[in-house]
Amino acid sequence: MKTYLKLNNDVLNRYSTTGQLELEKDQEATRRYFLEYVNVRLRYFIDLEEKISYLVDEGYYEKEFIDMYEMEFIKHLYKKAYDYNFRFPSFMSASKFYDSYAMKSRDGEEILEKYEDRIVIIALYLAQGNKDLAERSVEAIMEAYQPATPTALNSGKKARGELVSCFKLSMDDSMNSISENIGYCLELSRLGGGVGVNLTDLRPLGDPIKEILNRASGVMPVAKLLENSFSYSNQLGQRNGSGVVYLNIFHADIENFISSKKPNADDKIRLATLSTGIIIPSIFFNLMKRDKDIVLFSPYDIFKEYGKRMSEVSISEMYYELLDNPKIRKIKRLNARKLYTEVKKAQFESGYPFEIFDDNVNDVHPLKNIGRVKMSNLCTEILQVQQTSLITDQDEPNEYGLDVSCNLGSIDIHAATKVNDFGALVDTAMHLLTNVSQMTNIKNVPSVVKANKLMHSVGLGCMNLHGHLVTEEIMYGSKDSVDFMDHFMEAMNYYSLQSSMEIAKANGETFYRFEDSDYATGIYFDQYVNEVEKELSPVVLKALGNIPVITPKMWETLKQDVMQYGLFHSYRLAIAPTGSISYIRSCTASIAPSTERVEVRDYADSRTIYPMPHLTNDNSHLYVEAYDVNPYDLIDLYAASQKHVDQGISMTLYVTDNWTTEQLAKVYIYAWMKGIKSVYYVRQRLQSLEECVACQI
Repeated sequence: MKTYLKLNNDVLNRYSTTGQLELEKDQEATRRYFLEYVNVRLRYFIDLEEKISYLVDEGYYEKEFIDMYEMEFIKHLYKKAYDYNFRFPSFMSASKFYDSYAMKSRDGEEILEKYEDRIVIIALYLAQGNKDLAERSVEAIMEAYQPATPTALNSGKKARGELVSCFKLSMDDSMNSISENIGYCLELSRLGGGVGVNLTDLRPLGDPIKEILNRASGVMPVAKLLENSFSYSNQLGQRNGSGVVYLNIFHADIENFISSKKPNADDKIRLATLSTGIIIPSIFFNLMKRDKDIVLFSPYDIFKEYGKRMSEVSISEMYYELLDNPKIRKIKRLNARKLYTEVKKAQFESGYPFEIFDDNVNDVHPLKNIGRVKMSNLCTEILQVQQTSLITDQDEPNEYGLDVSCNLGSIDIHAATKVNDFGALVDTAMHLLTNVSQMTNIKNVPSVVKANKLMHSVGLGCMNLHGHLVTEEIMYGSKDSVDFMDHFMEAMNYYSLQSSMEIAKANGETFYRFEDSDYATGIYFDQYVNEVEKELSPVVLKALGNIPVITPKMWETLKQDVMQYGLFHSYRLAIAPTGSISYIRSCTASIAPSTERVEVRDYADSRTIYPMPHLTNDNSHLYVEAYDVNPYDLIDLYAASQKHVDQGISMTLYVTDNWTTEQLAKVYIYAWMKGIKSVYYVRQRLQSLEECVACQI
């Protein structure tokens, strides 16, 4: 075993007997890693000019963005980055960067970039010749902002993948649309994307085709085709593609859909690798509380009678009308409680399906007058309006709607509380995400291209909440932790809106149909303008650090500015389940509690030990593991954050093997009642789930 690996593994030497971690071993492992692995493989250059020339001439970097800057400015940025004297805080963070992100020679033998080099290239590339933005970007990324993996990995490289890696597609009830969307999934999977597909509008098993009954095969064969597509289009054989399919719980195929992830499911419906999610309108929970039956419908009937797809209507609003309409078949009656018990059983067995609370999303949707949010993505944090494309025969032009690409990045909460200007940090992040959006052109998926150009959607999130709370001696799930996130996310919301307004003002352009949004009327801002200012505890004020407390007066000023100048972005905030980027920055993932105080990760033939950020032998009691956090407290914290997030938050629920389906159902119902928009995995202690690599940004 390599010396650095042994030292890293030695962190746990005395843990089982004394409860004490030998954390100094991890620091020594990091030093040895650089001596034995990094430094001996680094390619050295006489100076920066030689380095840049070599990497451009040899086809490692694109030449075009380098030519946008004078060499003296590039040198200035490199010096700025190196003046931070950055040091990787853990062996995991160093090894993750050099294994997965740093530019290497084509044979993999030489390392061509250090950490600071990658940051400068990201800044230069995304700034696209804007020197001020490039300089601010180096500061932001070195201090507290982290672009998502596709952006951090691919920026500036000549042989690169896309800068985004998450997409949503709407499938219509026609063979043309089914085949076209399968092609889109193949293309997006080839590019490294995780793809969500809405199957709600497909007619169910046994429905008529050309007015002949019992001819339709239902949604499950289409789901199987999608699963095979993601497995086939597998990013050069390195890993399978990733996908999720969503279905409304009132769809007539819902029983098979729920059962499809169970280990003992029939092979005809069994989905081995494709993720599943269900869309649940509030009427379902209301019927369940009264122990009533629900009626399952066919989207074919709804479209035939109303001219709208099932995904385009509110089932909660139309449910009783559908029941009363004799032209709408009542395909099957199911007891709501029994059906939801089956959902909980499936989640215990597999972690699936994910759940989207339809009315919690759409009732507070600032773009509700433009369209409905029909589904989510693979990690359940992207919630944006979609319009279904009309895919015609080959001799007719298609009418493309709006589908979604996810442009993501995250702010390190702990580091952000210490920056001098939080508003400037958020503004820089918003500009970088905007440029990622404008530089992205998935030309083989026209509906994604169209939406990207019209909507300018981005998803700024955050991470390292648990790590920050530990440094402030705040228990995760406590009232102080909830108050902290309430005010932190309010500040994120405020400054992202301010930035979007300034970008719209500078460009003289707003997102598509801004004038029909709740932003344009000012309705969106009333919740803040009319809010009674709360007195924060000294503990919360200290934890906020340099994060300003936003006042109603500040919101009123911003409201007037937005109503006058508009917003550039239709969507701004989304908190994803950060994976690799958390390791690089030595952060806890997203706003979730840590699952372990010390993670043990097995990679191929080696093992890596990852102590949580800021963990010491004196504060380990503050790192309450996720399975020991009261789930209702966790939901309260997410709900406090969610009210400031225009999209969603990827929220995993953690259970132990002694939970019952009734306990799990109660927690979900509580989440729905608190306004949570989506629930990602149910993760059971000792159960291992293969998570979405594409969406773990």
